[in-house]
Amino acid sequence: MNALIQENATTTTSTNETIARQLRWRYATKKFDPARKVSDTDFETVKQALALAPSAYGLSPWRFVVVNDPAVRAHLRAAAYGQAQLTDASHVVVLAGRKGLDAAYVDKFIARVAEVRGATPTALKGYRDMMVGFVDGLRTAKGDAAVDAWAARQVYIALGQGLETAALLGLDACPMEGFDAAKFDQILGLDAQGYGALAILAVGYRAADDKYAEAPKVRLAEQDVLVEV
Repeated sequence: MNALIQENATTTTSTNETIARQLRWRYATKKFDPARKVSDTDFETVKQALALAPSAYGLSPWRFVVVNDPAVRAHLRAAAYGQAQLTDASHVVVLAGRKGLDAAYVDKFIARVAEVRGATPTALKGYRDMMVGFVDGLRTAKGDAAVDAWAARQVYIALGQGLETAALLGLDACPMEGFDAAKFDQILGLDAQGYGALAILAVGYRAADDKYAEAPKVRLAEQDVLVEV
C-alpha cells in the first residue's frame, strides 16, 4: 500500500511539473511554420477540448468553425488585416458567440439534456424556467447587447481551454482578435446561423525564426495577481 501511495504521489508531482512547464513554454505564436501540420489525432483532442468547455448553465452559447479551405482562409486573412497566422497555421478555428439567445435556444438545450440523461423536458421545467428567467431578466434590465456580451464571455472560457490543451499536447497556438467581425460573419455565413465571430484560435508549430519564441515570458508577479483570504 505504501508503495502504491508513493507511486501515485510521484505521478501527481510529475503531472504538476508537466503542466507548469508546458504553460511556461507556450506563447502567442506570431509566426507559424506552414510546412508542419498537426496530426489528426492531436487536433481532434483540441476540438474535443472546445466542445467540452464549461459555460454558464452548460448552455454552450457558441459555435466553433474549423476553417480548412485555403481560399476561405485567405479571405479571412484579408479581413484580419493580413495576419499571417490565418494562412500559415496548421489549423484555424473561428470562435463565434450566439446572438439573441432566447427561450427557444434554452429549449433546444433542455431537449439535449433530456436526450443525454434520459429525462423528459417536463421533468426539467424548473431548470428551464430558471435559465429563461435569467436571460429574460438580463435582457429586460440591460438590453439585447448585455445578453450577447454574456454569451461572449462564455466563448472566451472555451478559447482558454483550447489554448491550454494545445500547450499540453506540445502544440503552438495563438489566440487572436484584430479582425473585421462583420466580414468574418459574412464569409463564414455566421449571421444567418445566429452567431457572431469573436476570436480566432490558430494551432500549429512555431517557425524556427519566430523571434518571439525565445523571449522570456512576462507576467505580473504572482503576489500581484493571486490573493488568498
